[in-house]
Amino acid sequence: MLTHLSIKNYALIDSLEVDFDKGFSVLTGETGAGKSIILGALSLILGQRADVQSFKDKQKKCVIEGTFDISDLELQSFFMLNELDYENKTILRREIINSGKSRAFINDTPVNLNILKELSTKLVDIHSQNKTTSLQEKDFQLEVLDSYSGLDNELWSYRKSFGEWIKMKKEYAGLKNEEEKARREQDFYQFQFDELANANLQDGEQKGIEQELEVLNHAGEIKTHLNKSVQILSDEPGLLGKMASLNNELNSIHTYKKEFADFYNRAQSNYLDLQDIAREIELQEESIEMDPARADELNDRLNLIYSLEQKHRCDSVEALIEVKNDFDKKLLEYSSLEGKISKLEEAVAKVKMKLTRDAGIISDKRRSAKTGLEKEILKVVGGLGLSKAQFIVDIITADELTINGLDQVGFLFNANPGGEALEISKVASGGELSRLMLAVKSIVAGKKLLSTIIFDEIDSGVSGEVAGKMGGIMQIMSTNIQIIAITHVPQIAARGDKHYLVYKEQSTETTNTYLKQLSEDDRIIEIAKMLSDSKVSLSAVETAKELLKN
Repeated sequence: MLTHLSIKNYALIDSLEVDFDKGFSVLTGETGAGKSIILGALSLILGQRADVQSFKDKQKKCVIEGTFDISDLELQSFFMLNELDYENKTILRREIINSGKSRAFINDTPVNLNILKELSTKLVDIHSQNKTTSLQEKDFQLEVLDSYSGLDNELWSYRKSFGEWIKMKKEYAGLKNEEEKARREQDFYQFQFDELANANLQDGEQKGIEQELEVLNHAGEIKTHLNKSVQILSDEPGLLGKMASLNNELNSIHTYKKEFADFYNRAQSNYLDLQDIAREIELQEESIEMDPARADELNDRLNLIYSLEQKHRCDSVEALIEVKNDFDKKLLEYSSLEGKISKLEEAVAKVKMKLTRDAGIISDKRRSAKTGLEKEILKVVGGLGLSKAQFIVDIITADELTINGLDQVGFLFNANPGGEALEISKVASGGELSRLMLAVKSIVAGKKLLSTIIFDEIDSGVSGEVAGKMGGIMQIMSTNIQIIAITHVPQIAARGDKHYLVYKEQSTETTNTYLKQLSEDDRIIEIAKMLSDSKVSLSAVETAKELLKN
């Protein structure tokens, strides 16, 4: 519960300190005195966005601090998960500078606003006047039923799985898009791969073809020159004949002197080399044939290679083979994609089956709790002057799974006997909405692990006996949780265990809002003021005393 609130430099508040106790506390004050300012300041330490326009002194920082007794809320795991120091008396603080930047702290440890918000939802439920209309919203109505049904754990588990399912479905859709794109590309890749594969390209073949074709294209010229070369070497008087004559001459004198012997040996060696050259040239000349068919075949092969190189922007057969391997890899990736899609499709179906089963369990619990909620709401609003009202929790099964399961929930209401129960937004007046909301809060409050509920003028549209009964309900609620009510209605103000007055004082230079706890005598005067049109009458004082007594 909220035990202490400190506000510095916020709106009309220069500095304000107030202690709160368990039970039922009420805040009253004239319109414009600053009740909403105090609630706005409290909202800041509960994670709401800051507005620098709300600074009283733009040269100073705004500091809001709240102390909460959380000893009964079993929040140790939250503090452990967020690496925070757990204290039974936990302090939430918000500091805002005039640039708009703010810092948040839990027990003096800096935290981000999301963590502050998460913790605050476990500490305080602020019900502002404008929230009465939320009773008309489907999401709120479903939340009420779920709270009454005690579905916190089931819904947490279901929504976690639902989030995973949505993520998996998005991944599946992405893979299907990839598959569609791959399918469009597959025929292209397959054609390109087949074309290169059918070409049966071999490393180094282009160079060999070009060399062989070079010989074939010049076969006649080559044969002529080779034939003449043989003639030069062999025909009379050819080189071989002359070399033989040279050898005979040198042989005759090679024994006379070492140098002559060297001449002879060298000439003999050259003679033998020329014989080998003559034989090899002759063989080459005989092997060269005029083969136009072979030349055409090689030209076709070379043209194919050149065409593929130009098409794939390559400069060699080896580069073409790499391109072919890349196409093969892409085709294998497509096959792998099909496998991924198949596995993911199976996983999506499996999670959906579990979700459907869990949603069914949640639906059963909602339908089991429906009648009890209807009866309890009617019992409370019956005591608030709506004894003939109808209240129905309408549950319709949806066609598809949603974040909330398979149910669509709506509250149907009619305050008058004989009429048809319709959607709350169509039939409930402002006063009826206030009473309905109080009934909802009083019933659900016991189901939630909360320590504090703040009602901000929930009494809108009611007065007299009904207002007194609303105050009575708040008083009963306060036996289990802390209730703080901001009210303009004396019948509710009189029910409070503690009564705080919000007031402002003006000078020629400034206006300040203050808050003080009233004594019993001060309460009488304050409630009498609330009962009076202008001046406090004696009868108003007596009525105030009677209200406080009762």
